[in-house]
Amino acid sequence: MRRSIALPVLCGTLLAAGHALGAETPVVVELFTAQGCTGCPAANQSVVRMAAQDPKVVVLTYGVDYWDYLGWSDTFARPEFSQRQRAYRQALGLRSLATPQVVISGQKSVTQTRPSDLMAAVADHSKQDTWPPEIEFRETGDRVGVGSGPAPQGGAEVVAVRYLPGVQTVVVRAGDNRGQSVSHINVVREIYSLGDWSGRPALYTLPEEATQAARRGEALLVMLQSKVDRRIISAAALPELRHD
Repeated sequence: MRRSIALPVLCGTLLAAGHALGAETPVVVELFTAQGCTGCPAANQSVVRMAAQDPKVVVLTYGVDYWDYLGWSDTFARPEFSQRQRAYRQALGLRSLATPQVVISGQKSVTQTRPSDLMAAVADHSKQDTWPPEIEFRETGDRVGVGSGPAPQGGAEVVAVRYLPGVQTVVVRAGDNRGQSVSHINVVREIYSLGDWSGRPALYTLPEEATQAARRGEALLVMLQSKVDRRIISAAALPELRHD
């Protein structure tokens, strides 16, 4: 995970000109999957359908690398994605890692990935009891502000996730899924830690490579996430940037 720099905000307004998150923060659905896992292609399809049905949901697909020993190296997997799944295992008190696994809002693990099960779980976690801290982007896309709010016990961090929007299809040529075409939606390419959040308004610098990738058509989601229980407190997607 790469780290950027947090910049203090010296005034009450986070950004003089920017894009504000609306009243309803999106529900972040994270899928941990592997191209060499026999049960994963069906789960991938389930989240593709769910993303198409519910515009309030942002799906992120992480390729994990611990299935590569079966004979196929996942083309999207990175070790830090497997580490993110392990952090959820610890925070959620799970006995072991399961693939495929869906984590909703950093709070609920779902291993039954039928569309009806996923939609029910998302509906349960889409109800906001509190107003989340506002997340705003500079129009230039180089910085993001996070507003004020109660900080969770143990603190929180601001995380940016860069991903390929839409569906990517890979033909698996070895291992248990040999010959299958496996679809993935919103494939994560990189995770960045932008800095800590203490409950007070703060402005963070986005990595240059992330903003440049956004200008090339990739997407960026910024999340405010508890360090201890890993719940996602607030989230917002970087609006489409103008191409140079």
